[in-house]
Amino acid sequence: MERHDLPHDFPEFAEKIQTLKEADPHFNELFEEYSKVESEVYRINTGEENHIDEYVHELKAKLLHLKDEIYSILRK
Repeated sequence: MERHDLPHDFPEFAEKIQTLKEADPHFNELFEEYSKVESEVYRINTGEENHIDEYVHELKAKLLHLKDEIYSILRK
């Protein structure tokens, strides 16, 4: 199972991600939340944790929403 951390998914924005994490509190909050949710989804997908399908679906939807919002900021 592969991880989906932001620098891996957006290698072209690796430097900008680091800069924004340090300079933009809102971006850093989004980044931290994304990392937290991504870690939980990873643990579920690898079988380390078990949850009902509805919860997993909600987590994945939240992950996509956060990723979209972050990508929008990165493209500016």
